[in-house]
Amino acid sequence: MVGRAQVHFTLIASFEPHQKFRSAKMKFENLLAEVGGFGKYQISIIALLVIPRVTLPFHFLLNNFIAAIPSHHCDISSLDADGILGNLSREERLTVSIPAQEDGTPASCHMFSYPQFQLLMNSSSSTELPVVECQNGWEYDNSTFKSALATEFELVCDRRGLNKATATIFFVGVMVGAAIFGWLSDRYGRKRMLLMSYLISISFGVASAFSQSFIMFAIMRFFTGMGLTGISIISIVLCVEWADIAHRTIAGVIISLDWSVSTMMLPGIAYLVNDWRSLIITVTAPLGLAVITWRWIPESARWLIANGRLEEAHLYLSKCASANNRQHNLRDIKPETLANIIIAEDRGDKKYSYLDLVRSSKMRKLALLTGITWFGVAFTYYGISLNISGFGLNLYLTQFIYGAIEMPSKLLAYVCLDKLGRRYSQVGTLITTGVCTGITVLIPRDLLLARTVIAVLGKGFSEASFTCVFLYTTELYPTVLRQNGLGYSSFVGRVGVSLAPLVSLLDEVWLPLPQVLFCSVAVIAGFVALLLPETHNVRLPETIEDIEKTRKRSVCSQLEYQLGN
Repeated sequence: MVGRAQVHFTLIASFEPHQKFRSAKMKFENLLAEVGGFGKYQISIIALLVIPRVTLPFHFLLNNFIAAIPSHHCDISSLDADGILGNLSREERLTVSIPAQEDGTPASCHMFSYPQFQLLMNSSSSTELPVVECQNGWEYDNSTFKSALATEFELVCDRRGLNKATATIFFVGVMVGAAIFGWLSDRYGRKRMLLMSYLISISFGVASAFSQSFIMFAIMRFFTGMGLTGISIISIVLCVEWADIAHRTIAGVIISLDWSVSTMMLPGIAYLVNDWRSLIITVTAPLGLAVITWRWIPESARWLIANGRLEEAHLYLSKCASANNRQHNLRDIKPETLANIIIAEDRGDKKYSYLDLVRSSKMRKLALLTGITWFGVAFTYYGISLNISGFGLNLYLTQFIYGAIEMPSKLLAYVCLDKLGRRYSQVGTLITTGVCTGITVLIPRDLLLARTVIAVLGKGFSEASFTCVFLYTTELYPTVLRQNGLGYSSFVGRVGVSLAPLVSLLDEVWLPLPQVLFCSVAVIAGFVALLLPETHNVRLPETIEDIEKTRKRSVCSQLEYQLGN
């Protein structure tokens, strides 16, 4: 094998750059190395994609603030119809009108059927007195939030589930959008569908802020989520497809840093803009700038060549070479010579779809394994991220801590991806997330500091697992199905995301049950990820045939890659 590799190396080295493309069919990776696999051009792409991506965590975690339920109790005006409570202080009015909970605070969902004046004398226990459900709505503590969904549409008490459902409805939209945009961007291109996702997100995002009913709000949030997931999956694919083998890891990690920074910014924005309608408009605003800067984002050269659009591919590759000071390498390369680049089989008019993910045995196995892995990653991450009320800390501080832990998590992910490889990084971060979540179940609830530390560590590892899975998935699927594969995987992951808010309601059945489920799913998904192939320092697969045959890092491949650099 080494002898064959040496001969192949000698043959390749004997050609000038333009002769290499003319003499034989070559991989896209070699062409990308000629024009610069990670230079100013790739940095500019990342910078342009960060603009729309900052709004992703804003919207994905928005429910922590707009759906927060402030302290509330029944409106007791009906008990004071005759002014019989007029001479009492506010505290005394609450004492005779609303039963006290175990911690001494007024009950949230019940009131006495008539004033219990004897309670002012402590003559009996309020728990033994007859109560009724709130008759005239609720009074809310507006000291933290000027307004929220719960106060606007009265999503409390027996309607509390609807408040949680707003997150589920949003993520169902994200789930549907993952499938739709995955297919559309493989069929019509990354750039065009990216603009469509911008416009959908802006339109329905702003419309949701003007909703006059819960039903209208739910529908608008569904379509907002659908548009936002297009931004998420298309931007990461564009980033990875323009990066060479040696820099795919750093490119994927850099573009994911915007999520961590935005997660830390969100509590500050929510603190300053504490009206839910204004907050939605504020976090959607960056997309306006994204629409303006969209024209400078390039189409994927891989996708263009795979679809026979050689003139456009040559244009973008020329821009890349010029920006990276490699223009001399493309001086004698004409658009028609790009037909010699091996990026997809001779496909004619063939259009790939999600059905191609299950037509062959190894593609079916890959789809199954990535689906389970994505479900575990997303289910656990959002199960932790959307439950920030269990710290016993200020809501804004908790969200900031959750965001701050993501920065070192990105660094951990980068080191692990580079040193341990993709597979073991994915497995390790998932299982460690599950272990941390399980430990919080065992620690007594009165040990708040210990629970907080372990929960924050779990959040950090869950973020690291998300960083790994995005990059890992883009490397596992071939170019002709990459967007479909990522769209499908994201779809399955969003099923887990949609279930996470509802699972948190199971604490009424057994308090630790949600954490037990999050722990179990993370550990199981981690072991499943062991069955995936390693992709570290391996060329991106271009065709389905590349998946069906065993992809190994041969010495020949390594020499070709080094020559390209």
